[in-house]
Amino acid sequence: MSNSVSNFFNNNKRQKIKGDAILGQNNEDDKPWVEKYRPQSLDDVTSQKHVIKQLQSQLNKDNLPHLLFHGPAGTGKTSTILALSKQLYGPQSSPFWKSRVLELNASDDRGISIVRDKIKTFATLTISNPSKKDLENFICPSFKIIILDEADSMTADAQAALRRTMELYSNVTRFVIVCNYVTKIIDPLKSRCTNIRFNRLDNEDSLNRLKYIVEQEHLKINEADKVLEQILENSKGDLRRAITLLQSASKISSVTKEEMNSSLINELTGKVDISIIAEFFNLLRSKNVSQITQFINKELIQKGFSSEIVIQQLHDYIYSDTSNDANLKADDPDAHWLFFETDCKLVNGGNEYIQLLNFALQLSKRL
Repeated sequence: MSNSVSNFFNNNKRQKIKGDAILGQNNEDDKPWVEKYRPQSLDDVTSQKHVIKQLQSQLNKDNLPHLLFHGPAGTGKTSTILALSKQLYGPQSSPFWKSRVLELNASDDRGISIVRDKIKTFATLTISNPSKKDLENFICPSFKIIILDEADSMTADAQAALRRTMELYSNVTRFVIVCNYVTKIIDPLKSRCTNIRFNRLDNEDSLNRLKYIVEQEHLKINEADKVLEQILENSKGDLRRAITLLQSASKISSVTKEEMNSSLINELTGKVDISIIAEFFNLLRSKNVSQITQFINKELIQKGFSSEIVIQQLHDYIYSDTSNDANLKADDPDAHWLFFETDCKLVNGGNEYIQLLNFALQLSKRL
């Protein structure tokens, strides 16, 4: 073998070893902030106080029923059950956790085979006795927990099979079913669980959580309160989405060496600046077809703004924003129907330019 070929393989070997070493590192800074700032115990969960109070009372009794968590996305369902499990069994990296907790995402494994194989197998396993160290630090109850995330994606047959498994192994296994839409869970499963609804997060709780992350990450934000409130408004009550948006903005601002501001948040979310929406609205009132068409082409379509977002923002500007003098009557059914119809066509794949132009010309007649 020639020296050049030998050096090639040696270099590749060194790179592979170096890469494996990097992958093996557990660097907290590389984690997504959604995972990095997950609550480690029920006390860390700052919102959903009615849920935490109910779960704390169950912990004090050293018992836990089957649970059904349901509510909008990003309201803390998965974080709450993981925090509860950590309080019971310790950190996720511990062997005790791995033998007592099974977390499955039902959107990946949604058929009956997952119930017959993974779930039933784990439910039938005997549990090991906790060590003295575990008993000193954690509750260590005499049952296992199976967490089924996004269970509303499971087929009806899989849910029916799960019902029987819950009956047979309830003495040693507790099931926690997590879903967004409780109507997609069959009634026999609902009747076997304690139903707990997670409400949309209060803006104050969400804002405090974002402020805590900003403080921990030492972020520099121009008009911090305004920017964080803008992030929450764009996230529509989904704290997971808000934290992800905050992390994305921080990464971009660190590269550009500029402070995070409202313009950056608008750019990341695809929102149009309110001044452009106001100019668009004034053009609609002028009823000048050529100017409206030119504005849509130049300021909206060519700049890549989503027609769906433009229509949503215009709706909020007309009906919710009290700072303008919009003369469109709020009780005009035809105007409401125009917003609805156009949005529906865009969601179903209609041409953005044609739908936005048609919407603008129809709306201008009513202004």
